Amino acid sequence: MTHSAPYRADQVGSLLRPESLHQARRDFKEGKISKETLREAENHAIQRIVEKQIEIGLPAVTDGEFRRSWWHYDFLEHLNGMEGYVSTEGRPFKGIQTERYNVRNIGKVAFNPDHPFIEEFKIFHSYVNGRAAAKLTIPSPNQLFVKEIRNRELYPDIEDYAKDVIQTYKDAIQAFYEAGVRYLQLDDVYIASLASDEEPYSDESISTERLIELAVKVINGSLEDKPEDLYVTTHLCRGNYRSKWAFQGSYARIAPQLFAKAKFDGFFLEYDDERSGDFKALDHIPQGGAKVVLGLVTSKTGELEDKEAIIARIKEAAEHVPLDQLALSTQCGFSSTHHGNELTEEDQWNKLKLVMEIAKDVWGTVY
Repeated sequence: MTHSAPYRADQVGSLLRPESLHQARRDFKEGKISKETLREAENHAIQRIVEKQIEIGLPAVTDGEFRRSWWHYDFLEHLNGMEGYVSTEGRPFKGIQTERYNVRNIGKVAFNPDHPFIEEFKIFHSYVNGRAAAKLTIPSPNQLFVKEIRNRELYPDIEDYAKDVIQTYKDAIQAFYEAGVRYLQLDDVYIASLASDEEPYSDESISTERLIELAVKVINGSLEDKPEDLYVTTHLCRGNYRSKWAFQGSYARIAPQLFAKAKFDGFFLEYDDERSGDFKALDHIPQGGAKVVLGLVTSKTGELEDKEAIIARIKEAAEHVPLDQLALSTQCGFSSTHHGNELTEEDQWNKLKLVMEIAKDVWGTVY
């Protein structure tokens, strides 16, 4: 099912957690249930969400990121040389601050062969059972370059740090491939922040242009030994926390490096409102190269978009990238953290159904 990933109708990954799962997490935190009972609740919720995605006809399904509290920290804190901790303050978002949490570098960075995501994917994969593409989403290696994470005493030279991060992700990608992953998405807020006119997610003294070059180098180094039948995409995100965003700005600053040189099979790009700028940055996508998955349907509100307006925007994007190289998705996931965005589960499914309806109208298929 993954031969054409990303698909004409695709999704970013996270889905709204059901109340039963929220309750199970509260009960576990309060010591009312065991870890095993929590795992059973997660398994039940994931089975349900897999069946629902297959029922509505999505070509690629995810586990909704239901075992995670955060889209990135749960993965990163289980790498060797990293740990999670409660930070003194959260990240600033538009009109809100996130829950306090972060990760930090405490030793040599390396992939943990016992990383919990491996066995968790195998369980999820068994639920899908070949009926659709089982898509795994993990944070981009560039997330390890966010300010305050690298330990300057352990890694005074950022290039040495980058070398270990690249090897970590090469090992991770191979481990996931051996576990059955054939469709992998690397979620990247860091490099998207480098395109913004606002404060980037970096506190390095080197120029933004150099940081962009390094970010592309880290991506391509991580993908260097990627198996041919493993399809890897990236989602560039400007922040998604309880329907709020962190920053804005077009992709113009990163496009000449990232779009032109990064070895991805597809780019999931946010284009749901004026924060994203126009489509001109897409001129840097090589013709016949990576697919561009247009995030034109917002995941931040429940209001359903006008179908004809979305089709018109796809045609506008096709002036910069051939229509056959385009696809459609929601702008982001629906629940990048356990809190979820401010919309209902019914709204969520209506959004995904709209994506599929439009894909059929424009390309004649969701694949």
